[in-house]
Amino acid sequence: MARKRRDWFPGAKYHITSRGIRRTALFHDDADRLHYLGLLGETKSRHPFILHTYCLMTNHIHLQLETITTPTGIIMKHLHNKYAKYFNKRNEYQGHVFENRYGAEWIDSAVYELDVSKYIHLNPLKANIVRKLEDYPWSSYRSYVLNEENPLVTTKHILSYFPDPQPKSYDIYLTSGFCDPEIGEDGKINKNIPKKPKLILY
Repeated sequence: MARKRRDWFPGAKYHITSRGIRRTALFHDDADRLHYLGLLGETKSRHPFILHTYCLMTNHIHLQLETITTPTGIIMKHLHNKYAKYFNKRNEYQGHVFENRYGAEWIDSAVYELDVSKYIHLNPLKANIVRKLEDYPWSSYRSYVLNEENPLVTTKHILSYFPDPQPKSYDIYLTSGFCDPEIGEDGKINKNIPKKPKLILY
């Protein structure tokens, strides 16, 4: 049976997720994580896209990705085929590395866009891997809050929704519960009108 084609248009934004086969580890150590990020950069150069947020967990990944002229299918096929070859060769494995097809949730609003960014960055904290988000080096959180240079990530768009100082305001948004913000006409967050969170659970 043929796979259903994903809807796509230039500029479309997605929450991309992918798991290890049978939920096994995608990353055994920091060398694996560094290699994945290196391939992410190589893929970004070959098939340009904007990466707003990311997080590498032990057995799954999250990417908040905005396309430019290339569909996500081409981007993810290039990235994950290369990583699977590397992973199998390094561990002397054979067969699939990723479980099924990657997930792609279309981001259709500013509130949802911020909700996805928050959900991705909170993953290590919610999984009890770290007590402080800044202690987890395998996400884009440090680029947002600590202004750590990361050529993979573009923080300007997400931070543009927040008042100055933007990094501090974003950090408060992440760590002040699970309420979605309301976006005002000026494009800024009105934190006085909380909404029920819309978290994507994988």
